[in-house]
Amino acid sequence: MRFQDGPIEGVIVRQLVKHSDHRGWLMELYRSDEVSGQFLPVMGYLSSTRPGVVRGPHEHREQADFFCFLGPSTFQIYLWDNRKESPTYGRRMVLEAGADRPCSVIIPAGVVHAYRNVGPKDGWSINVPNRLYAGEGRRNPVDEIRHEDDPANPFHIE
Repeated sequence: MRFQDGPIEGVIVRQLVKHSDHRGWLMELYRSDEVSGQFLPVMGYLSSTRPGVVRGPHEHREQADFFCFLGPSTFQIYLWDNRKESPTYGRRMVLEAGADRPCSVIIPAGVVHAYRNVGPKDGWSINVPNRLYAGEGRRNPVDEIRHEDDPANPFHIE
């Protein structure tokens, strides 16, 4: 399959605003009055990614991810609409986010995603998805299709 570049139905990208003063800074990651109920978080985690490292591509059957890329490095984020019923099926989006362009990215279920740290430092991403990892008490299968395990996958990172 060949993907065309363009916006993807249901993906929400929001620039995050840093409020600074003499003490440091504060940045709102999400507000329940700005996020549709279907995407409200039920858990959260922070991950660190070393320079040059790629995470993904993978997708979820039911889970929506709500990533926040704040820095202290820069990420290239790749999204592919793999939902056959979507009006933007077959589209690809590439975003840059992090220290100089902090943003949140809501990724609906069925949208394949990956990101690479393209900066010189370890980079942090926060994810507050709308499903629990491995379900209540971590007793269920993980909702993840790991395309990175298939060398013939159509989801290519430049």
